[in-house]
Amino acid sequence: MATRSVLLSSSFLLILLSFSLEKSNALEGRKTIESNFHTIQLTSILPSSSCKPSSKGKRGGTSLEVINKHGPCYQLNKKGEKGQTLTEILAHDQARVDSIQTRIAAQNFNLFRKTEKTSKKYRAKDSKTTLPAQPGTALSTGNYIVTIGIGTPKKDLTLIFDTGSDLTWTQCEPCFKTCFPQQQPIFNPSSSSTYSNISCSSTACSGLKSATGNTPLCSSSTCVYGIQYGDSSSSIGFFAKDKLTLSATDVFDGFMFGCGQDNKGLFGKTAGLIGLGRDPLSIVSQTSAKFGKYFSYCLPTRRGSNGHLTFGKNGAKSNLQFTPFASSQGTSFYFIDVLGISVGGKALAISPMVFKNAGTIIDSGTVITRLPSTAYANMRATFREFMSKYPRAPDLSLLDTCYDLSNYTTVSIPKISFNFNGNTKMDLVPNGIFFVNGASQVCLAFAGNGDDDSIGIFGNTQQQTMEIVYDVAGEKLGFGYGGCT
Repeated sequence: MATRSVLLSSSFLLILLSFSLEKSNALEGRKTIESNFHTIQLTSILPSSSCKPSSKGKRGGTSLEVINKHGPCYQLNKKGEKGQTLTEILAHDQARVDSIQTRIAAQNFNLFRKTEKTSKKYRAKDSKTTLPAQPGTALSTGNYIVTIGIGTPKKDLTLIFDTGSDLTWTQCEPCFKTCFPQQQPIFNPSSSSTYSNISCSSTACSGLKSATGNTPLCSSSTCVYGIQYGDSSSSIGFFAKDKLTLSATDVFDGFMFGCGQDNKGLFGKTAGLIGLGRDPLSIVSQTSAKFGKYFSYCLPTRRGSNGHLTFGKNGAKSNLQFTPFASSQGTSFYFIDVLGISVGGKALAISPMVFKNAGTIIDSGTVITRLPSTAYANMRATFREFMSKYPRAPDLSLLDTCYDLSNYTTVSIPKISFNFNGNTKMDLVPNGIFFVNGASQVCLAFAGNGDDDSIGIFGNTQQQTMEIVYDVAGEKLGFGYGGCT
């Protein structure tokens, strides 16, 4: 009997131990899923039709409200203008990407030619890109807008803001040739007591070429700028200076900008563009005496909230990670070093050299992140594997991994993380993973370049709701979470 009792007790202990191990494994599996997946309400990533702007809390520095031009808080399209379809947005986005890649390839080629004159050690690689004589600046698809003041008395102007451009410009009366329709009154230089044109002989005029990609012209001794974009949008006008007002206490005399007299293109009903690039003529450089070439922003989603564009260190959050800027390769773009990508907790088998060879920029105006073809193919395969339980949907323009989630209220999606130089890791928020055309077409918000040699671009969908900090003087990029609140 004693032996039987011992055997029974041992069996019972084995059953308990087995049950305990199964429970432990189940808990461990659940923890793994929770740590590597976002489980969200589907409505949290769908666009909203109502504007619910974020409450304006205290923020240091000089802060401007940022509005998503394709969201319900955007008012300039309300009077008779039809908004862009998502297919049109993506087509314009591709035009921008083509323009950026051509511009950087051309500038790298010119840098090589300069180096070749002093050293015979280097030989150019065969180029797959047709290089124009005067490469245009990147197309601004116009996703995010802010309002600044120009002139005395101050005139408020709502402008697209763009880290891929340098020259700030606005439409000006009398519009000698063409001005596109804008919601606010067009700026009239004759109404400003502090306006003046910049002469052709000035150093500032000769600096226009690096900011616009085009050699400036002269008209009656007045400097004339010209800038064209990837989709044939353009602005031509007088290079001028006037008072810039960012806030009641942040006013800058002699701000240099373009006073457009012949303007055409895809700018909606905004008044022009504000350039946040590295060039000496960008607003970042022209306000550096006060703000130290330091700015940050949070880009809102299409769900009806707003964000901010803030100049100065006092406005940035404290819980930030920083990665150093990579070599700018002779351009005004902001280059960063991508070291690797993880999907669902799985590090993708991509050599760091794939990212290093092409290089990557972060850009506020590109919608969809572009990856080297090898990296994207790997990401897509892994993402599809983790999402296999959800029905697929048709492609949306350049987006080839879409899902029909219309029969779901809750979904689990694999987390996507980027590893950057400086031992920093960015976990994308759910809104940074998908580009959404309603519940029946929810698409992975990444696309591949045609090869591994074209420049990669970290786009604005992946940046949404995050605090993105540009410490230009310190040569580093910062990021944190919850930037729009």
